[in-house]
Order: sequence, then C-alpha cells, then structure tokens
Amino acid sequence: MNRLVLEARLAERGALRFTPAGLPALDLQLQHESDLVHEGQPRRVSMSIKALAIGSVVASVSGLDLGAAATFDGFLATARNGKGLLFHISGVSR
Repeated sequence: MNRLVLEARLAERGALRFTPAGLPALDLQLQHESDLVHEGQPRRVSMSIKALAIGSVVASVSGLDLGAAATFDGFLATARNGKGLLFHISGVSR
C-alpha cells in the first residue's frame, strides 16, 4: 500500500497551471516538524517535501495561507524528472 498522511505547513505554492487534460494543478512545498521516539530515544524530525495537487483538491489547497498547518493525505511517486519523490495530495483537512 502506498499512502501518506502528513501534518505539515504550506511553505510554498506555485502558480496555478493546467495539465494537458485541462485539470488544475499546483506545485507545493510542505514543511514538517515533530518530536517522536525511535528505538527508545527522543528524536526531532524536520523535513521539506515537494508536493503536487491536481484536480478538485486544488481548491482546498488554494484556500490555505502560506505557513498554515494542515493534514495532507495522498501517495508518493517518482517526480516527473525521475529524481526524488513527489507527494501527490488527494485530500486536505485542517
């Protein structure tokens, strides 16, 4: 199963564009920070991840202010250029 649920802040939002099929699309940068316990040791996790919203979820993402926290649902896939991973967002909740 390939499913990712991430609590993060919206760090960057690209300009609205459209796919060749005519669907709205937004390129995003999400920032996550949390404290957790791994192997019995406390650990601070901080990361930035590239994300993409396509279709109806674009309206939800567009309504977020930069820096706003939300929970993003989706899946991971290889980026278009074949380098790294891209988080495809399928749902957003605050």
